[in-house]
Amino acid sequence: QVQVAESGGGSVQPGGSLRLSCAASGDMRSTAWMGWFRQRPGQEREGVATINTGAGVTHYLDSVKGRFTISQDSAKNIYLEMNSLKPEDTAIYYCAASAGRIMYGRWLRSTEYTNWGQGTEVTVSY
Repeated sequence: QVQVAESGGGSVQPGGSLRLSCAASGDMRSTAWMGWFRQRPGQEREGVATINTGAGVTHYLDSVKGRFTISQDSAKNIYLEMNSLKPEDTAIYYCAASAGRIMYGRWLRSTEYTNWGQGTEVTVSY
């Protein structure tokens, strides 16, 4: 139904910046939220940033607030601008889309999202 595909990952030094892109296609009528998630080595997948596709409301993981910015364009492609990157930001980053509304407070929960990309790797190191 909905397909998403991430791109833009790579290697960067601490303090550097990177911009991830997610191309969305298919029937997006029921997609209320889109977001970025990441999985660090040996850890559970965690929500990084989400955006409401209609209202533009955003939510962020506490550890990335003030450093990362999620945005969308008119086609519902989404982007993640990452600044002041830290080694702990190293992870595979995934784009995801919800199937509809998300209950209050659950915007960063991976279980609320149904359509996932294949991931793009981000490495932050010297």
